[in-house]
Amino acid sequence: MSLYTLDEPDDLVEPVLVAAFDGWIDAGGAATTAVDLLATGGAVIATFEGDTLFDYRARRPTLQIIDGRLTELTWPALTLRRSRIAEKDVLVLSGAEPDFRWRELADDLVELVRRLGIAEWISVGAIPAAVPHTRTVPIMATASEAGVLRADVQRGPMGVMRVPSAALSVIDMAIATAGIPTVGYYGQIPHYVSGPYPAASLELLRVLGTHLGLELPTGLLSAEAQQVGKRLAAAVAADETTREYVARLEAMVDESRLPSGDDLISDIERFLRERGGTEGGRLN
Repeated sequence: MSLYTLDEPDDLVEPVLVAAFDGWIDAGGAATTAVDLLATGGAVIATFEGDTLFDYRARRPTLQIIDGRLTELTWPALTLRRSRIAEKDVLVLSGAEPDFRWRELADDLVELVRRLGIAEWISVGAIPAAVPHTRTVPIMATASEAGVLRADVQRGPMGVMRVPSAALSVIDMAIATAGIPTVGYYGQIPHYVSGPYPAASLELLRVLGTHLGLELPTGLLSAEAQQVGKRLAAAVAADETTREYVARLEAMVDESRLPSGDDLISDIERFLRERGGTEGGRLN
């Protein structure tokens, strides 16, 4: 049995698919915020089996209670929506990262993209990193082969990395193995920031727009990014340790150099240790 139900459209023309899941590689909610803007007003063309894919003890449905009466349950979901942007079909796969059956889901998605004639698969994510909030959000890119990146982002980082995988990465590899061009764009979020980070959503949309050759909707993200920036500036100004740490990150960015892995881990550990009582070592 397939893990999805499809209301198959019959008029797609060279559609691309953009995917983002919340959870492991969605720091600051930046990726899902960005792709959900792409899907605003779009029709749902595929739904996925939540009872099979999700652990409801880890992702409990939200219960709404009005005047002591149980009124509504909102369940974690994964959907595929269709948007038409400047006469181009952009399909958006987004929602909660599945807890179970990743390999089976990846196989089903390979079948689905072939069935819909998807010309390109684009993953979007966001990860915590040692970067300052005072500079443009850095974007890291992955690609299934040379020549498929069209935005002004280099593939990398170079060398070997071993990290815990996200469900989206498992799917990326299956899609690429099936011979479908696959790229990924990942915003790097200042690790000392908690909560939504709209500046990263904006930058991801800018890069996606460049890649797709489209002007993409950004909603209220600019105003929200300015508000978050002002709050961060006030928090940094009030704490000398934080000011010094952010200044060091700024210097590394301005000099176009990155710390070594050991230095990076030591710096982050020292920064969090010195902040002591700050919740989670993060600024809100």
